Amino acid sequence: MTSNLPQPGTSTERSAVSRRAALAAALAVPAAGMLAASPATAAPAARPQSRPRPANALAPDLGPNVIVFDPSTPGIQAKLDEVFKRQESAQFGTGRYALLFKPGTYNGLNAQIGFYTSIMGLGLTPDATHINGDVTVDAGWFNGNATQNFWRSAENLSLSPVNGTNRWAVSQAAPFRRMHVRGNLNLAPNGYGWASGGYIADSRVDGTVQPYSQQQWYTRDSYVGGWLNAVWNMVYSGVEGAPGNTFPDPPYTTLDTTPYSREKPFLYLDGAEYKVFLPALRTNARGTSWGGGTPQGQSLSLSAFYVAKQGDSAATLNAALDRGLHLLLTPGIYHLDRAIEVKRANTVVLGLGYATLVPDGGVTALKTADVDGIRLAGLLVDAGPQNSATLVEVGPSGANTAHSGNPVTVQDVFVRIGGAGAGKATTSMVVNSRHTLVDHTWVWRADHGEGVGWETNRADYGVVVNGADVLATGLFVEHFNKYDVQWNGERGRTIFFQNEKAYDAPSQAAIQNGSIRGYAAYKVADSVNTHEGWGLGSYCYYNVAPSIVQEHGFAAPNKAGVKFHHLLVVSLGGQGQYAHVINSTGSPTSGTSTVPSTVVSFP
Repeated sequence: MTSNLPQPGTSTERSAVSRRAALAAALAVPAAGMLAASPATAAPAARPQSRPRPANALAPDLGPNVIVFDPSTPGIQAKLDEVFKRQESAQFGTGRYALLFKPGTYNGLNAQIGFYTSIMGLGLTPDATHINGDVTVDAGWFNGNATQNFWRSAENLSLSPVNGTNRWAVSQAAPFRRMHVRGNLNLAPNGYGWASGGYIADSRVDGTVQPYSQQQWYTRDSYVGGWLNAVWNMVYSGVEGAPGNTFPDPPYTTLDTTPYSREKPFLYLDGAEYKVFLPALRTNARGTSWGGGTPQGQSLSLSAFYVAKQGDSAATLNAALDRGLHLLLTPGIYHLDRAIEVKRANTVVLGLGYATLVPDGGVTALKTADVDGIRLAGLLVDAGPQNSATLVEVGPSGANTAHSGNPVTVQDVFVRIGGAGAGKATTSMVVNSRHTLVDHTWVWRADHGEGVGWETNRADYGVVVNGADVLATGLFVEHFNKYDVQWNGERGRTIFFQNEKAYDAPSQAAIQNGSIRGYAAYKVADSVNTHEGWGLGSYCYYNVAPSIVQEHGFAAPNKAGVKFHHLLVVSLGGQGQYAHVINSTGSPTSGTSTVPSTVVSFP
C-alpha cells in the first residue's frame, strides 16, 4: 500500500468501517428497503407464441431497451442522461438497457452508467468506436459509498477521458471488458469513498490504474501503464505492466499468464450486417486478444440467432434452441416455468443489458448438456419465491466428457437470491462438466433489499463444482447459509476469490458445522488430491450476532497436490472473528481492527 495516498486504506481508518451495512449506517443511509422500485419478480404479460424465427441480420428488432447510436445521431447526450436518470438508484428496479455505439468517433460525451445498463461498442476491436469523453460510474446516489454499485458494464470501446482520467467506481457484477482507456482509470468514487469491486479483462489502460479505496480487484489478460496502490487483495493474471508478486505487503498476487481463457462473445457490425464474434481459446494468455489487430475467432451472423424479448416463454426459447438457433436475449425480465435447456454443442446464449431469468415454481433456470463449446454470457439469474434445488446447472450430474480443446464458458453470469423480492435456492450454481471455464461471476445471497432474512432468502450453497479440471477466473460468492464454494472435482483452479460470510447468522449455533465453528467460505472436499488457488479472500461481518467465531475462511485436505497462494481473512469492524485462515493455519483476526490475517502459502 502506498502510505501517502488520500484513501481510507490505513488500519486506523478501516477499523471504523465495515462494508456495506456499516458504511450505510455511518452515512445515515438505510441499507435495506431504501428503494420503491417494483420487484423484479412481477410477471410480465407473455408474448403471443409462434414458431421462433431467426433474426434479420441487416435490420434486427432488438426491442425498445436497446438504443443504437451512430456519430450522426442527434441528442446522444440527452438520451444517455435520460437512461441514467431512470437507472442511477434503481438497484432493484425492473429497467434493463443496452447502449450500443456504431463504429466511429463521438465527441464530448459523458455516459454515466447506472444499474442494469451496459454500454458497448459495435466494432470488431475497441478502437473502432472511440469516445472523446468519459464512461462514468460514481456513487452520488449513495452519498459517495460505491459498495453497492452493482450490475452494470462497459465493453468494446476506446475512450479519451476529458480530464485524462476515467472514473469506474464499481463493486461486484460490473465488468470492464475489452476497453481501451487512453489515459488513467480511477476505480474509486469521487472523494475516495469506499468501493468493493471488481473486474477488468482484455483491456488496455495507457495510463495508471488508480484503485485508491478499492478493497479488492482482479485484472486478466490486459495491459496497464501502471498500478497505483492496493488495500487488501489485488490479483493479476496475464497482465502486461502488472506490479510484482509481493503479497501481503503490498497485497499483489501476480501470475505471468492465465492458464487458458476465451473472451466473452460480443455483438458487432460487419458493414451493415449484425454479427456475434466468438473469440478463440487462448492458452497461457497474456495481454489483450485484440492488440495485434484482427482478433482470433469466428463470426456468426445474427441470422443464426433467435432474438428473444421479455415475455418469451421457456417453451419458445427451447423451441428456438431445438431448431439449431442460438439465443440473443434482449434487455428484460424472463419468467420461466421450466428450464432453458442448451443441448447442442457450440451453442451461444448471450444476454444484453442484464437480461434476467426468473424461475417460477421452483424450477431450474438454465441447464446445459455435457457437450463441447457452449457459451453462456451476460445473464442475471434471480431466484423465485419457491425454492429451486438449483438455479444454473452446467452439465448433468455425473458428466465426465473431456472438453479441454473446447470448454464450456460461463462469463458474466450472475446469480441473486433475494434483494429484488423473495427468493430461495438450495444450490445456486452447479458445475458438472469437465474443463468448464467460469470467467467472472457474482453469486449473491442478498444482504439487503426486499425478501432478506436468514430463512427468508435461504440458500445453503453458492457454487458447487463437481467436474474435474474446472478453472475459475474472478470468482465472487457471498453470504450463503453454508458453504459459499464447495469444490469436489479434481484438478480445480481458482484465480481470485472474494467472499463475505452471511451477515445475518442469528447465533453461533445456527452456523455450527458438526464440531467446526461455521462453514468455510471455500471448501475443498477431503477426497480431492489436486487443487490450486491464488489470491483468495474471505470477510466476516456478523452484525446480528457479533460474538460469532468463524473457525476459518478456507478448508482443504492437507495433501501435497492441494496448494493455495496468498490467502486472507478480515473481520469487518470486529463483527465476528476468524480463528484461523485455512484449517488450523493462520493467526486469528484481532478485535475491532479491520486488518487482514494472511497466509502466503499452504501447505
